[in-house]
Amino acid sequence: MEIASDKPLTLAEKVWRDHVVVRGKDNDGQRAPDLLYIDLHLVHEVTSPQAFEGLRLAGRPVRRPDLTIATEDHNTPTLEIDKPIADPISRIQVDTLRANCEEFGIRLHSLGDANQGIVHVVGPQLGLTQPGMTVVCGDSHTSTHGAFGSLAMGIGTSEVEHVLATQTLSLKPFKTMAVTVNGTLKPGVSSKDIILAVIAEIGTGGGQGYVLEYRGTAIEQLSMEARMTICNMSIEAGARAGMVGPDETTFDYVQGRPHAPTGEEWDTAVEYWRSLRTDEGAEFDAEVVIDADQLEPFVTWGTNPGHGVSLNDAVPQPTDFDDPVDRESAERALEYMDLEPGTRMKDIRVDTVFLGSCTNSRLEDLRKAAEIIRGRHKDPQVRMIVVPGSAQVRLEAEAEGLDQVFKDFGAEWRFAGCSMCLGMNPDQLAPGERCASTSNRNFEGRQGKGGRTHLVSPVVAAATAIRGTLSAPSDVLLPEPTPA
Repeated sequence: MEIASDKPLTLAEKVWRDHVVVRGKDNDGQRAPDLLYIDLHLVHEVTSPQAFEGLRLAGRPVRRPDLTIATEDHNTPTLEIDKPIADPISRIQVDTLRANCEEFGIRLHSLGDANQGIVHVVGPQLGLTQPGMTVVCGDSHTSTHGAFGSLAMGIGTSEVEHVLATQTLSLKPFKTMAVTVNGTLKPGVSSKDIILAVIAEIGTGGGQGYVLEYRGTAIEQLSMEARMTICNMSIEAGARAGMVGPDETTFDYVQGRPHAPTGEEWDTAVEYWRSLRTDEGAEFDAEVVIDADQLEPFVTWGTNPGHGVSLNDAVPQPTDFDDPVDRESAERALEYMDLEPGTRMKDIRVDTVFLGSCTNSRLEDLRKAAEIIRGRHKDPQVRMIVVPGSAQVRLEAEAEGLDQVFKDFGAEWRFAGCSMCLGMNPDQLAPGERCASTSNRNFEGRQGKGGRTHLVSPVVAAATAIRGTLSAPSDVLLPEPTPA
């Protein structure tokens, strides 16, 4: 990412330029990393203990506790949150975060707090995430915040310590990739389907070394929640970050939130935010083009997010893959997933439906799923778990009566947390169980040892819970027959 002052710049290049503290020097043709200032540091219980211990051993304070915020999410239970955490490892991690935040003066949203929840839901919800920022967290899905036009990325434990100590981060410049999505999504097709289609197109390593910028008419039509879903899964394409240029949709979302600028500061901020859009004539290192008009609801069949097909398709044959590595990967995936090539995706029965995660647990996601199931009945053989992304989302959903819609349907209504997205809390699949999940990863054992995961959108999850097999909203549009 070589940035010259006289050339048109991309969004990523502008944000990078505005945060360079020390520019890396060229040494024998090799560019050294730049030192960037970090505007917002998000912390949770999993990747922070060693970082805080490093500060303690070195006798260092947190450089900017006012730019650091912590929440409990990965190890937290989603039932009986008023009781001690039962799992000893989870309890130790959460208790350690609480002790570290108290010692180092960091604001923490604990279980029972109205703003507790998944870190990538809490940041935007509070207005902490704003256009043009650099945002980091010891969590790969920090890319979520790029939906606001911020440069947001996950970092490792040693980097967490560095940011805590200095409020800076040493980073090598990235390449840029334009992901242009033009057209209009059909009914029942969502942002989750866009990003699954992108990953299927470029592969799980196609974005490696790049910051992806999502552009085009289809992206411009999306809500902020939908943009967050797309940026969230940029990491699943191997990218370092994903971004969307800030526009009126962005400003409307941020305005009025607790940490948003007000008055003249708001006007000044918006003026700067408008300048961040990619310049006409700016050059990207690569480009991918997706036709939104042609997209259908997507679903994964294998064990990485790139193993995706349209719901109307069938499980592929390993011989469909020309690359021997891809062919072998498909063979292993089909064995783990216990699927036969040629099986129609819509014939695959599931045991569990999970609606949640930092990808799809915001109020809009819950509303859309509720629209599908309202007045209908869940397949009796399917268990459905609904986990709002934050305590605030849960309260807002309950104020709208969405919780009752899910309960009447037969779903379990839970407290906020990462939940079944990953097997670090009690919400796990049993070996051999199959799940339609709105989360972001379908790796082997991700949702529990031996569990089998199909990634889907919230509306596909809802339709699947009704029929018991992987289903699109169009499969359940007809009203249920009245019992005789």
